[in-house]
Amino acid sequence: MPKIKNLSDACKVSFSPDGPISEEALERVRALLDEIRPLDLGLDNEAQIARTWNSSTRQQNGRRGRGGPNQYAPTIKYLHIHECESFSMGIFCMPPSSVIPLHNHPGMTVLSKLLYGKLHAESYDWIDVADPTDPLKPRPARCVRDREMTAPETTILYPDRGGNIHTFRAITPCALFDVLSPPYSAENGRDCSYFQKSSVKEPSVVLPSDIDSSEVVWLEELEDHQPPEGFVVARGLYKGPVIRR
Repeated sequence: MPKIKNLSDACKVSFSPDGPISEEALERVRALLDEIRPLDLGLDNEAQIARTWNSSTRQQNGRRGRGGPNQYAPTIKYLHIHECESFSMGIFCMPPSSVIPLHNHPGMTVLSKLLYGKLHAESYDWIDVADPTDPLKPRPARCVRDREMTAPETTILYPDRGGNIHTFRAITPCALFDVLSPPYSAENGRDCSYFQKSSVKEPSVVLPSDIDSSEVVWLEELEDHQPPEGFVVARGLYKGPVIRR
């Protein structure tokens, strides 16, 4: 049986419309995700290209605009695999220097498997404050991860910890396989928001006494759930085994 089918079957019994049914069930899914390789998802050729890629021979990325080459960010491809009310699965194929901007997964648990290549990951969690501010005003967050990731590597983030607000920058060609539970759903309050680091140095928010101000980053939400200008994701063709409902 294809490994992706085993993973899907585990997700069906481990996830509910409210997320993972238990920590043990989540770990079972993670164990199967750890076994997934590019070949299992129809990405063996892309993985081979990533293995032989080097910065000195790479071609220019990005579309040519009036300002010259690379005025626009390289286009990321999203390969949709499966979605139901309890979980979704898909792959982001990222060319070198492409960026998935700072965004969140409200009310969701996310497993991310770097299938091939290398990227830089930066993630944050909100710091609880006594008087929450307007979401469009700067809010304090603590850095959870700021490092390079090299395939194969799997991470888990939770609704309120583990780096729910995060961004990825591709260093080489890479692919990120995401399993989300439950999936995005605007009508159920799980709409993706995008953020940026604030230029405000000292917002008027009282931090908890155990928080060192030097560890704090202030983030502000972009309006109307819109991503930064230039962020482009195109639908790609998934060539791996099909998941039946």
